[in-house]
Amino acid sequence: MVEVSKRVKGIEESKIGESLKVLEQEPSIISLGAGEPDFSTPQRIIEATKKFLEKGYTHYAPLEGKVELREALADKLKKENKIDVSPEEVLVTCGSKEAILLTILSLIDPGEKVIIPDPGYLAFRPIVLVANGVPISLHLRQEDGFEINIDELKKLIDPKVKLLIINTPSNPTGAVFKKKTLEEIADVVVENELMVLSDEVYEKLVYEGKHISIGSLNGMKDYVITTQSFSKSYAMCGFRIGYVTGPLKLVEEMKKLKICTTISAPTASQIAAIEALKSEKDVEKMRKEYDRRRKLLIKRLSDFEKMEFVKPKGAFYFFPNISAYGMSSEEFSEFLLEKVKVLILPGNEFGKYGEGFIRISYATAYEKIEEAMDRMEKVLS
Repeated sequence: MVEVSKRVKGIEESKIGESLKVLEQEPSIISLGAGEPDFSTPQRIIEATKKFLEKGYTHYAPLEGKVELREALADKLKKENKIDVSPEEVLVTCGSKEAILLTILSLIDPGEKVIIPDPGYLAFRPIVLVANGVPISLHLRQEDGFEINIDELKKLIDPKVKLLIINTPSNPTGAVFKKKTLEEIADVVVENELMVLSDEVYEKLVYEGKHISIGSLNGMKDYVITTQSFSKSYAMCGFRIGYVTGPLKLVEEMKKLKICTTISAPTASQIAAIEALKSEKDVEKMRKEYDRRRKLLIKRLSDFEKMEFVKPKGAFYFFPNISAYGMSSEEFSEFLLEKVKVLILPGNEFGKYGEGFIRISYATAYEKIEEAMDRMEKVLS
């Protein structure tokens, strides 16, 4: 009998896969669980991709990414993120998840610790485990607006800690870190000679305040690896295109690993990414619609007296506290699915400190969100 590795055994199966199966079986369910834009990829991007496919752009791209794309990304990072990089410091990846994987595999030796946000993006912990690292949960508290509490961070640091992961705008909380928070994080990082992996895939989906890249802060360039993606902002999830930038020495090492993963990001997707960067009109149109849905949910969720929430400022998620209902996160999720056929995700899917919360996504049509709230009102008011 085949015995799988301890590495695989240590990774729990995500509830997201189960929820997708449920949706296939029951069309009447309204899903507020999606982490994917419900918009189609803008037509201009599709047309540009088709044109180049017809010209025969179906072969491998360079391992590090097409030079035209890396030049465009370096320009974008300078203008929008205030991170001064060269094209050589940019590596194109198959989505931001590969960028995170390559970063952690390149930095972390077995037994070294990585501080991860909790509640936080569900892929951080398993990727650290795959690298034989030790994930350490940093409790993000509702009373802090789900931003990092610097005192909490300092308590977790010891000689084995090598990397801190941050995610702003955040999945699952919708928090957007203030500049003051990022500056305090930067001080701790420099003082303790750590590295920061800054996951910024929702950077363009901000509704209050503004997105700031920690890599743009004075003196932080050599301490920060920034990962970004075209999936959320441009509704290009299926294109599997992302990128990472950081210190040149590290990016060069990551290239060695990339030949062992995907060799290169899809050539057609890189062409599509170049086209995507040419205009922000489509992004702004989607951002405004997300904000309209966000305001609807602020109004409707406020009517549930037992439900508390921090108003999200970015991404497309709410992370309400449902502990007053006397149910665990999973029990609450199952209750809504069974009673009113509304699918949401339990908060413990995003870490041990997510227990007592649920994640509600507004990456679905306005009218469906209204109907879902009407259904929930019948059993929660």
